[in-house]
Amino acid sequence: MREDNGMKKAILGMAILLAAACAAKAQENSNLALALGSDNAAAPLSETSAAQAKLFDSDAGGSTTFATPAAEPAPAVPAARPTPAKPKPKMPKFVFGDRDDYRWQLYVGVEFYRFLSNIYNASMVGTNTTLDYYTNSWFAVEGSIVTGFAPPVLDNEHVKYFGGGGGIRIGGRRNQFEPWAHALVGGSHLQPQTAGNSRSALSAQAGIGLDYRLNARLSLRAELDWVYTTFFGQTQNNFQGTTGAVFHF
Repeated sequence: MREDNGMKKAILGMAILLAAACAAKAQENSNLALALGSDNAAAPLSETSAAQAKLFDSDAGGSTTFATPAAEPAPAVPAARPTPAKPKPKMPKFVFGDRDDYRWQLYVGVEFYRFLSNIYNASMVGTNTTLDYYTNSWFAVEGSIVTGFAPPVLDNEHVKYFGGGGGIRIGGRRNQFEPWAHALVGGSHLQPQTAGNSRSALSAQAGIGLDYRLNARLSLRAELDWVYTTFFGQTQNNFQGTTGAVFHF
């Protein structure tokens, strides 16, 4: 009888332990379900970025290559600033109608000089040399030297003439044909000497001319002048004409 009671107690204890274990398991499953359904729970692995990461990539041909992360672009290097070129010296432009011309002109020509006086007359051939400096496109300062030689007129003496002066020139320099005018004052020297008269005298000159521009450095010139002198205590109205070449520099 006592053995039956002991067996019943053992079976009852085991049943109680089994019921307690089942209750604990049920409670654990309930807590896990609550944890998975809450907002603070971690998302499933299939929904995370880790599941979408590609450790290798396949091309169209089926070959497999390991995917590498895209390299960051290198920082842009500022382009080197070009060294500014040295400005070239401004050169004259020879487009007729809009030209920045050379300022110096040297004229060398052949001259015919007709001298008229109450003592004697003479037709002389010589040289005419003129140097001009233009301060702008139309105004220049000028210096001139003139020589002339003629056959004997008195006592078998050749006539020799020398004159020089300075003045101004006015004329445009923007066309192929360049008309101009000038006026000069200076002195002159004449041989042969006449009795009681000086061989030197005051002279003045005024005239017009025309230059024809061949190129940047060279022009042709024709010129006609009236020349006033005071030889022999008198006044003379003489004329000269000259033609030659003008050099620009």
